[in-house]
Amino acid sequence: MEPAEFRRWRKWMGLSQKETAAALGLKRRVVQYYEKGERDGEPLSVPRSVWLACHALANGVSSYHGPSEEEAAVRQEERALEKKVLKKARRLQKEAEKEAVAALNVAEVSDGEGQIPEKITEPTAE
Repeated sequence: MEPAEFRRWRKWMGLSQKETAAALGLKRRVVQYYEKGERDGEPLSVPRSVWLACHALANGVSSYHGPSEEEAAVRQEERALEKKVLKKARRLQKEAEKEAVAALNVAEVSDGEGQIPEKITEPTAE
């Protein structure tokens, strides 16, 4: 969030700098720094935590206490299932790679008609 965007958000919300500071848990002077984009002549950007808080306030979220116990449990189950699926996918991919290598090896030693010669000899060095 750029300084101009921060100021535009504050005005769109209809808040004074003092009200913005109170809503975001900041000091009024910090709001001024963010709107100016500098502090003591040094560039200053709006931290991600502040612009996320701005977004939350713009969408009517004034308080957040984390997910409910049920939501947390469901998410934990989802993550466990995702891990199982990924593990199985990796195993299947490795098996497929082994089969592909084996098929290539057979193709390399076949006589051109799909038949494997009875005796495979090593190439001679020339």
